[in-house]
Amino acid sequence: MHPTPSSNAYKILVVDDDPDIVELLEYNLRKEGYLVASAPDGRKALEIAPQFGPDIVLLDVMMPHLDGIDTCRQLRAMSRFKETYIIFLTARAEEFSEVAAFDAGADDFIAKPIKPRALMSRLAAYVRRDHDTSAVSETIEINGLTIDRTGFAVFQEGRKISLPKKEFELLAFLAASPHKVFGREELLQNIWGNDVFVLARTVDVHVRKVREKVGDHHIQTIKGVGYKFNAD
Repeated sequence: MHPTPSSNAYKILVVDDDPDIVELLEYNLRKEGYLVASAPDGRKALEIAPQFGPDIVLLDVMMPHLDGIDTCRQLRAMSRFKETYIIFLTARAEEFSEVAAFDAGADDFIAKPIKPRALMSRLAAYVRRDHDTSAVSETIEINGLTIDRTGFAVFQEGRKISLPKKEFELLAFLAASPHKVFGREELLQNIWGNDVFVLARTVDVHVRKVREKVGDHHIQTIKGVGYKFNAD
């Protein structure tokens, strides 16, 4: 189900220096009932975002003044955008661009030329995920960590650790089945879903970032297989 135009409709900020792409996206997004704002570059996006309060940011990589990677990093540094979905739209489909995007805190990566119907389907998947009332709502306490799955919060010895949504979901998923080994493809399917097409390398990037924040010992690498949560 797509959102309908109302005060509860999802807000999407489109950031791209190509006016034709912005016009195409604005038309299709508004037709689906999203509230839309746009910016021609990263610098302007950082001005608009705090006022508009987007739920989703569609962000180009190569832009004047401030590129998408740095814009993403600065958005993630603001507490109110820790859980905002950030999706990169770019003609640069090389693997290093995708890794850089996820390293900066992106949730998804879509190569141009953009196919509006495919993009709308992917956005609808994010909306459904947010409204999924069947999601597990409990707290996990394991190996010195407290993981609050309803509040998207992680605490280590009383200290709150801020994680973007995908990093949090990865940690919580692994911690829910300690000692069980998950392959990269299985993690991609459970964390990113079938509607999102990303490289297996994405899992490695997110594991590294989680380790940087909660410590290296919580997630163990099983060479040639995948990852598991270490409860010892």
